Amino acid sequence: MHKLLSYKISLFFLIAYCVSTHSQVLRKRTTLLMGGRFDISIVDKDSLSAEKNIDEVIAEITRIEYLISDWKPTSQVSEVNQNAGIKPVKVDREVFELTKRAIKLSEITNGGFDISFAAMDRIWKFDGSITEMPSADAIKKSVEKVGYKNIILDSTESTIFLKLKGMKIGFGALGEGYATDKCRAMMIAKGVQAGIINGSGDMSTWGKQPNGKDWKIGITNPFKPEKILAAIPLKEGAVTTSGSYEKFVVFNGKRYSHIINPATGYPATGLCSVTVFGPNAETANGLSTSIMVLGQKEGLLLLQKFPDYSCVLITDKGKIVKSKNFPYEL
Repeated sequence: MHKLLSYKISLFFLIAYCVSTHSQVLRKRTTLLMGGRFDISIVDKDSLSAEKNIDEVIAEITRIEYLISDWKPTSQVSEVNQNAGIKPVKVDREVFELTKRAIKLSEITNGGFDISFAAMDRIWKFDGSITEMPSADAIKKSVEKVGYKNIILDSTESTIFLKLKGMKIGFGALGEGYATDKCRAMMIAKGVQAGIINGSGDMSTWGKQPNGKDWKIGITNPFKPEKILAAIPLKEGAVTTSGSYEKFVVFNGKRYSHIINPATGYPATGLCSVTVFGPNAETANGLSTSIMVLGQKEGLLLLQKFPDYSCVLITDKGKIVKSKNFPYEL
């Protein structure tokens, strides 16, 4: 799944590879799914069980990918996009509810987050080829088909209708987090003792390492990548990071992120990275993207509406800012 709204800074987890007195083992596998890298770590009673459960996680992520990936022409989301301006499309309840939650976040952020960003024209280039800012008219035109208010949901029929021809929805800023949450819930329901599902930096964790210690999530500062900014313990929770430390342009001394505000068509400015902690990776993912777009002041105000979530921000000038409820020293 394309990362059109957010570039995920590499969070990583620090694991002590050892076996406890309960003979737990940790198995890890890396694979490419949803257009990105997934690192799957499972703690189980033996290697055979752990590998079987990793297979089940991969199968579940693949199932979700074929439902919501807008670049797979046979997915339900692609069918919705293909029928924009034509007719409503009936989708699985799972897809309907995910879309409904995404629209709710769009409303809360007043369009700073918008799942219809997939229709945005790519007029900003971050490959070194752009030499001047696009015109105001071009920027305005680039978001003509973007607008969550033009997404019509019918709960009774479980249909999604995009009112404007050329509109598109996409879950590039929610999909991996949603998938990791679903896989964690599936593993917990099976009685799997612990693990981490890491989808391109969107992580869902549960349980403890085989040595009985909490998982530790390392956060890096893009201005000092050789040093760990903090190693945060997680028991059962989620963490996501959105950032623009590699992809940006500078015009007249101002840094413009590759993360575009879908409401205006202009790049986000002010923040270099946003890391959000909380119980749910889907929500954390949406919040980290939204805060990047909204900026420090409005982003922290947004987070106050989600008291179970906390964040660490790094500004374009390298200043480290944390939300008032962030529980750890940095």
